[in-house]
Amino acid sequence: MALLARARELEAQGRSIVHMEIGEPDFSTPQPIIDAGIRALQEGRTHYTPAVGLRELREAIARDYREHDGLDIDPRRILVTPGASGALQLLLALLVDPGSEVLMTDPGYPCNSNFVRLFDARPVRVPVGAEQHYQLDVAGIEKYWTDNTCCALIASPSNPTGSVIAPERLEALYKAVRARDGSLIVDEIYQGLTYGERPRSALALGDDIFVINSFSKFQGMTGWRLGWLVAPDAHIEALDALAQNLFLAAPTLAQYAALAAWEDDAQAIIESRRQEFQRRRDYLLPALTTLGFDIPVQPEGAFYLYAGCESLTDNSFTFTQDLLEQAGVAVTPGIDFGDWKAKQHVRFAYTTDMDNLILGVERIAKYLEEH
Repeated sequence: MALLARARELEAQGRSIVHMEIGEPDFSTPQPIIDAGIRALQEGRTHYTPAVGLRELREAIARDYREHDGLDIDPRRILVTPGASGALQLLLALLVDPGSEVLMTDPGYPCNSNFVRLFDARPVRVPVGAEQHYQLDVAGIEKYWTDNTCCALIASPSNPTGSVIAPERLEALYKAVRARDGSLIVDEIYQGLTYGERPRSALALGDDIFVINSFSKFQGMTGWRLGWLVAPDAHIEALDALAQNLFLAAPTLAQYAALAAWEDDAQAIIESRRQEFQRRRDYLLPALTTLGFDIPVQPEGAFYLYAGCESLTDNSFTFTQDLLEQAGVAVTPGIDFGDWKAKQHVRFAYTTDMDNLILGVERIAKYLEEH
């Protein structure tokens, strides 16, 4: 965020900045979804919905699980939330006590640790590298799980690496957590943004797993603040009560707008954007490796490249500051995602168009030549 603020300052001074630090799609929300939101506003749909969300939206989400994953999920188990962040806060309020420990990956999405601390619990960052495909595994569970551990949190595809956990590894992880009477939370907010066969939801593993998802990334609805979670039936009543107390309900207009996400014209737009993200990945990955960045794991999803920069610098934070100030390219240092080899890594987000990606690579190449 500090880098983004500085980038905005430079732009205000007239500098041209290529943004590859922002984890937000550059596309606006698909027009059919916008139109549905406008209709809802014009029709006066501005009151609270039930805390668990619109019945028809929960049914639409369940239908999507049936069509894409072959899973018969009871809509009652689906709670609509203010973004995936709202879903995770609900789950942590349910699952953790003061002093509890939550396992998660290092590197990983930075806010997750702060959510855990919010409930006076302790985030335990498990180092993962290319040899673990940047994902938590059974060995990590065995090494870091203690009597105070209550749950493990993973993301697939992940931020910042874009890696997808293989089905057999996910099943082994689920069994290891279950054997310790813990809970497994799987963040699937990039589930649709994959470049190959779409992985099956972790919900296929059993009815006692918690899954978080969002309309932000795949459907391009970041500013609408809309997500959902799927929870075991036994916890729905408690989660409903928590939702009523924490945020009453997710934004009403966003819920009505999201109903249009499954219309054919919206799906065509969403799919074309997924293909464009793949085209960007397929350009940027070899371009960066040619410049000397090390990317041992090709991302299978999301829109990030987590790149080793050890051959180029001994401090990725200083490196990203210099890239911004001297080359006009904004990328994110590894320190934003944890401690494990953070000084040796940076994250590139291909959330800008091809012309900007090409310009960014040219500027980085020139900077490296001069240094």
